[in-house]
Amino acid sequence: MEILMDSWPWYISGPMIALVMGMLIFVGKNFGMSSNLRTLCTICGAGRTTHFFRFDWKSQRWNLLVVLGAIIGGFIGAHLLSTTTDVAIHPEVIHELNTLGFNDAGSAYLPEKLFDTSVFGDGISLIFLIVGGFLVGFGARYAGGCTSGHAISGLSNFQLPSLIAVIGFFIGGLVMVHLLFPLLF
Repeated sequence: MEILMDSWPWYISGPMIALVMGMLIFVGKNFGMSSNLRTLCTICGAGRTTHFFRFDWKSQRWNLLVVLGAIIGGFIGAHLLSTTTDVAIHPEVIHELNTLGFNDAGSAYLPEKLFDTSVFGDGISLIFLIVGGFLVGFGARYAGGCTSGHAISGLSNFQLPSLIAVIGFFIGGLVMVHLLFPLLF
């Protein structure tokens, strides 16, 4: 069974995010996805070897439900609410991506050139994945949270460190897309 719908406009989804954040602030909780990795590592016993993972993970059970909800919501969105895999990208961006070798730009959520399993057979791509994963993990830990935690929860709480982190995320993204990405591909 497939239910066909257009995506929700910003004036519906934005206030819904604000409502959820308001409820979390009201009950004294902070939203963030990277903290769930710490919780899962602690559940698996990482606290036996590393002090960082020694904390009361049961106090974070509510946040694990956020992960479960994201997985279920992503499945529902992809399989029941999506009419197509086309991505609304400006034609000039599609043309530019095509010149870089991304032939499925605008027609797939995950470009095959970046997300195909053949990337594991290419040494350079594997190095990029490992270094990129390390930098994302290190960055989330060093910044005290991930992009979703800082941009949604931290900014909702008017936290200056979150504002600085979000500005850094945007600058890093712009540098990657406009300076490094063309050099790599």
